[in-house]
Amino acid sequence: MPDTRSVLIADDEPLARERIRRLVEALPGYRVCGEAADGDSSLKQVAELEPDILLLDIRMPGMDGMEAASRLSQLANPPALIFCTAYDHYAIQAFDVQAIAYLLKPVRKEALADALARAGRINRVQLQALNGQAAQNQEQLAVRTHRGTELIDLSEILYCEADQKYVTIHHTRGETVCDYTLKELENSYPSTLLRIHRNTLVGVRFIQALKRTPDGHNLVVLRDGQGELPVSRRHTSNVRQWLQEHQPG
Repeated sequence: MPDTRSVLIADDEPLARERIRRLVEALPGYRVCGEAADGDSSLKQVAELEPDILLLDIRMPGMDGMEAASRLSQLANPPALIFCTAYDHYAIQAFDVQAIAYLLKPVRKEALADALARAGRINRVQLQALNGQAAQNQEQLAVRTHRGTELIDLSEILYCEADQKYVTIHHTRGETVCDYTLKELENSYPSTLLRIHRNTLVGVRFIQALKRTPDGHNLVVLRDGQGELPVSRRHTSNVRQWLQEHQPG
């Protein structure tokens, strides 16, 4: 691509920032737009510089990287997040804050290049989704798989389910694993996909009913005998409201 992606580096160690800067600047299509030494300055720099990608350490003085990432994930259009850390035991938490990748120090050039490429793909999806009419007119989702790029009709999506690192899109033609996050899909297609659980989005055209089990749990019943999905207590009212607005009578 002809455009250049801007990258912000956040790490409390100057030598670590310098090394990552050299790695980034050795890769075509990326430029370092700034540096930060802790979580607070990371948030400030993101607001001021609006980077496309944030390379974020976890253990930093003051606000750590995980807290900073949690706050950034609440933004309407946050930078794509890649953790660069010496500690491997935060990996599961990293995916809770929608991280694209989790790289262990010393970061290898090949691993960084792959993570930046994935971040770029997701950023392009976000930009396309934010492009108003283009997003509304878009009826297909492009997903990169090991077979190449697969197009999925939005109207065929039954539900999307997150399982730690990946999201599986269940559709009328089968299943497709993708590297989009649920949050990105939810923000990109709010009229097509409805959040029913922290791990699940459902395709609204397949919602038939909301039912309560004898033990007090709620389930979304899918049309055409496609099954039932658990609804968390937090999202039950959203499902009920959608049914009231979209079903006759």
